[in-house]
Order: sequence, then structure tokens, then C-alpha cells
Amino acid sequence: MTNPLLDIARLGGTTMGTSWSVSLALPRSRDLHPLHAGIQAQLDRVVAQMSTWEPTSDLSRYNRAAAGSWHPLPAQTRHVLACAQHVAAASNGAFDPTLGPLVALWGFGAHAAARGRPDAQAVEATRARCGWQKLQWQGDVLLQPGGLELDLSAIAKGFGVDEVVRWLQGQQIGAALVEVGGELHGYGRKPDGQPWRVLVESAPEEDARTPTPPRVLELDGRAIATSGDRWHHYQHDGEQISHSVDPRSGRPVQRAAAAVTVVAADAMHADAWATALTVLGRDAGLELATRLQVAARFLERSADGPLETLSPAFQALLP
Repeated sequence: MTNPLLDIARLGGTTMGTSWSVSLALPRSRDLHPLHAGIQAQLDRVVAQMSTWEPTSDLSRYNRAAAGSWHPLPAQTRHVLACAQHVAAASNGAFDPTLGPLVALWGFGAHAAARGRPDAQAVEATRARCGWQKLQWQGDVLLQPGGLELDLSAIAKGFGVDEVVRWLQGQQIGAALVEVGGELHGYGRKPDGQPWRVLVESAPEEDARTPTPPRVLELDGRAIATSGDRWHHYQHDGEQISHSVDPRSGRPVQRAAAAVTVVAADAMHADAWATALTVLGRDAGLELATRLQVAARFLERSADGPLETLSPAFQALLP
């Protein structure tokens, strides 16, 4: 049913090296300035706690800390790390929140080394520093065993989206669509009574002449995140080097999917699972997504154009 007392307002800004946007259903008389400031504050807190780009963040301080030291972490960071460890275990290590040094070695992230192909010895030495199994907790306090570096860039953005949703709900905003760098979380109904509808990542530009069917999803209490190699990669000696690094081998994923999209109850889980399934690849990723009932869509390049594969849970969400 249409609500003539409500209108859609749109707010936006920048965070985490990208942009954010929020569409809200609210009375026309509602002051937008406190809402904009509050949204930005939620995202700024995530950056202050979890950014590897900010030297003063909680994460950066932990990463620099001496071996054998223990570190209390904020509740939000503990929550994100708990999710990261869960996805790491469920994916058999395809997702790893300690992968930062390897990502940097291959020329990506806040502390990126020169781009190129590092030698096998450097890869193995760096991989030895990583490993989510090294995370040791005593209550709310985390051990720095020495040289371990947390990197939550594959999950913190999604968590930031969820934090904005939680805050808006606390401000009595009955419906909103929140987006940060392409990760989305929607809840409630628009003033016309319709749910928020979003277009899932389209075919890569180079395959635009042979598009896959457009996939439109309703986000009412759902979130969506997309990972893949079409955004972050470079060429070296004729080889494409993807930013999606496989923690198990220490090397970039070969023939990574152009896009892996995951729909979940929150953007934090969608973000993490999109990364894990990108690393696993279509076959192993689809098997795991099917077994765990993860709603996932794989979009791959092929000689005949984009190739789309859907998990049963994703198929069930389509109109």
C-alpha cells in the first residue's frame, strides 16, 4: 500500500577508499543532516578499528605489536573476526583474515610491494607468516604471536553496510537501501509498498554484446556482495595477476571468475563468502555453496560469452 506521508531521500559520501550511498523512506519533514552525520560516523568507526590503510587503527596497532603481546579488541572487531574465522573453517582455508602479507607481496593492498611475480622462496616465506589457525584468544584478548597481520578488507566493508542498517533502524527509519562500494543491504518497503530491487552484477564489459539474462533481486532483510577479478588485477609478462590470492597456495587465483555474487542475511557474510567462493572457483565453490545452502552466482568468461552458474539457493531467489 502506498504511503503518501513518506518520500525517498538519498544521501552519500566516501569511506574505505570508495563511495557510500543510502536511500531512505522517511517523512519529507525529517532533517537529513543528523542522518548523514550518523551514517558517516558508523563507517568512520569501522575504519578506525579495522583499516589497514590507517596507521592508528586498532588493526594496524595489532599488526605492529611485539611477539607475545596480548591485545583487547573492540566488540565490533571481535564480531567480524569471529565471522572471518567461521568462513575460513567452513571454506577449508579459502578465506583467511591473516592474508595481508601475501596480498601485499603480489602488489595489492595498503602495503603493496612492487608489482610483478615474486620468486617461490618469497611466496613460501610470506605464506608461513599467515594462517587463520594462529589466532589465539583469551576471552576478548588476542595474542600477537609475532609477525601475524590481520587484514579484514574482504569482510569489513560488508560489516560497515550492516552497521549503517542497524543504526538506521535505531533511528526509526522503517526502510532503507544501504550501499558501500557495491555491497548492499536493504530492509523494509518503499513508500509505494514495493521492496528494494537491485540489478545483480552484469556481464563484463568485454562481453557486453552477448549479455546474460538480467538478474533482479528483492532486498527486504537481505544483503548482496560481489567479488571477482574484473576490478583489481594487472598484467605482468602477458599474464593477468588477480588480487584474489589463494591462501592455500600463496598465489593469485588462476582464471578467477569475472564476478561471484552472494546473497545472505547480512552483508558481512555475503562479503566474506563472495571472496571465499572466488578463491574456490566455480566447481568447488558451487559444490560448497550447494551443500551449505549459500545463494551464489558465478559469472565466468568463455569463448562464447559470459557463462552463468547459479546455486540452488540463488535460483530460489529469482522471480
